[in-house]
Amino acid sequence: MNDTSSEARGSTPEESAVVPERDSRVAEFARGWARVVIGTSYVPMGRPELWEFLEERTERLLRALAADSFDAGNVNELAADLVRVHLVDPLALRRTLELLGSRLPGLARELGLVHGDTAERMNELLASFGEGFAAAVKRRVLADQDLVQRAVRDARDGAEEALRASEARFRAVFNSSALGIAIVGLDGLVQEVNESMGTIFRTDASELLGCHVLELCDPEYRESFRDEQDALLAEVYERFMVEVPFTTDDETLVWTQVSGALVRDADGEPEYQVVLYADITDLRLLNERLNTQATTDPLTGLANRTRLNTGMDKALAPGAGGRRVGICYFDLDGFKTINDSLGHPIGDELLRSVALRMKEVAEQRGALAARMGGDEFVLLVPDTDGPGGMVPLVERTLEEVRRPVRIGGHELKASASAGVVEQPVAGTDAQLLLREADITLYRAKEEGKAQWVLYDAERNSAARRRFELSATMPAALDNNEFFVEYHPVRSLDDDHVVAVHAEPRWDHPDLGELAPERFVELAENTGMITRLSDWLLRQVCEHARGWLRGLGERAPVVAVDLSGRYFRDPDLVNDFRSILADSGVTADRLRLGVPEDALFDEVGDPVDTVDIVREFGAGLAVRDFGSHYTDTRRLRELPVTSVHIAGDYLARIAEWPESDPLDEHLADSVINAARLLGMSVVAGGVDTRRQAERLREKGVHAVRGRHAGEPFSAGEVEQVLADSLEGSG
Repeated sequence: MNDTSSEARGSTPEESAVVPERDSRVAEFARGWARVVIGTSYVPMGRPELWEFLEERTERLLRALAADSFDAGNVNELAADLVRVHLVDPLALRRTLELLGSRLPGLARELGLVHGDTAERMNELLASFGEGFAAAVKRRVLADQDLVQRAVRDARDGAEEALRASEARFRAVFNSSALGIAIVGLDGLVQEVNESMGTIFRTDASELLGCHVLELCDPEYRESFRDEQDALLAEVYERFMVEVPFTTDDETLVWTQVSGALVRDADGEPEYQVVLYADITDLRLLNERLNTQATTDPLTGLANRTRLNTGMDKALAPGAGGRRVGICYFDLDGFKTINDSLGHPIGDELLRSVALRMKEVAEQRGALAARMGGDEFVLLVPDTDGPGGMVPLVERTLEEVRRPVRIGGHELKASASAGVVEQPVAGTDAQLLLREADITLYRAKEEGKAQWVLYDAERNSAARRRFELSATMPAALDNNEFFVEYHPVRSLDDDHVVAVHAEPRWDHPDLGELAPERFVELAENTGMITRLSDWLLRQVCEHARGWLRGLGERAPVVAVDLSGRYFRDPDLVNDFRSILADSGVTADRLRLGVPEDALFDEVGDPVDTVDIVREFGAGLAVRDFGSHYTDTRRLRELPVTSVHIAGDYLARIAEWPESDPLDEHLADSVINAARLLGMSVVAGGVDTRRQAERLREKGVHAVRGRHAGEPFSAGEVEQVLADSLEGSG
């Protein structure tokens, strides 16, 4: 702590101005630390030296808390430092851990030294600190044991005068040691004890004389203790150390750390044992509490990922009879809406209620309930008897989740989706099992939520391929693997190409050319749709600029479909303005296709970006018009110029006059609604002249599909337009 330069502290020169304030906060913390441990142990240094000692350790703990990767060895060494300055009492450790756990995270936040997951890092730090303290105490016990042995040996050897001096030294150590010391015969009977033995075992020390050393531990631990004693007496090794519990007459549980060594006579033959006892009850309880904190989710009290991993290792251990294992992966449906509308405290209470119900169901089945994070939970079921045995468990769990829960003044009804995997232990591992359960859960949510789906190898494989495809999409954009393909939009009045419709395509290095149907939905689900749409708009505007230079006013208008997610993006207006400015293309050269359900927000009001984008001059078209049963009268409020219709019912109209009356009705209702709103109608997926003629009779203005022409690249637009004029002429 003597060097307070910015370099020594790991701070930048700009931060050096706040170092004095930081020093004062760290010094204040260190003095508080000193106050809680003074009096628990003998400390051979004055208060100023102790303050400086603890201040330096505080700095090192803060660095460990904020480091990118956690160094357990460094924290172990910090704890050992306390033992080296004689802060060895378990009370000193307890008070230290309580202080660190309650105040160190706050100090780190005040100083801006915050790690991504402070709670998890703090658990690691406290666990490593307790581990380091325990190891250092063990080493100290062994050192004291050596000291006692030397005193005993010296007391038995040498001349009478030296013997008396050595005996005096031995007695001084024997009587003053905080460790319990027992002289034990080779037959295991206790011959002599010091007063500390009585303190440790909550009795008068004389009551221990004549008892067998094995009686000083609980029955279930005696066999392992006896094995250590037998190995010592057989001279397999020179000393032993074990941790054993002892239950006193008043049912108090005392944990002791026992170490023993042989003392030999002048001829080198074993004469008796010296057995040392250290009371580690408080340390043991602290370690158990720290272990619980490190393996328990702090919000719900369920097992966390760490304990789940341990449970999976046990469940996946090979065994006789062809062991099987099952896992249910749950995800709450619509939980984000509850958090956003009612607030995180209500959401947290709901998570706790759901977790408690899951835990009760799991315990009845002998399963482990764990929280994966957020609103995701897992039930791990060891030793299952086949997929059928998992069905009652998952259905009971979903039923419990659906039961209403009252939180404050709200009655909430949650639901969950679940992916269920049950298979033999052989041939699987924890990572594979969780991945398959996660994919199966994804399938359940795709199929309608609030239900469970059982693992299917073939369908999971297909889903995994989709995930792999979505994972490579960002790099594919960076590597220019995407390109734009244009489809002609042909007027049904004069057969001219009146616009072009842009579609992204993916030239995948392994899978070949991929149509939008293969990746656009994936982009929607992963959030990549915003970046993909930005890229598409920029490409279209760049192409339109080139067409305007070459064709002037004959350059076609470009239709571009935008997803509802992209259209609701708060940065859409700024991005759109930037794209137009960079390309120099005016917005009136674009027709933006918007899904019908994206035109209105959750409360039914028009989305603000509709009017803003329209003010730029871009045309707006409603995609998949009529498919969401929107009140069409509401579209009068919006600046929409056209509607795009598509669907199997349009294709079947080609069979006219034998087409299904229902298909005719659907087409007539959608087209007539658009006409009444004063909007032009463009039909997609029109492949034959017969189909186009029938749609023209119903009032459709233009079509795209094979009848309108084959897709083409940006460089072929002039030829497509020329062919269109020549053909119509």
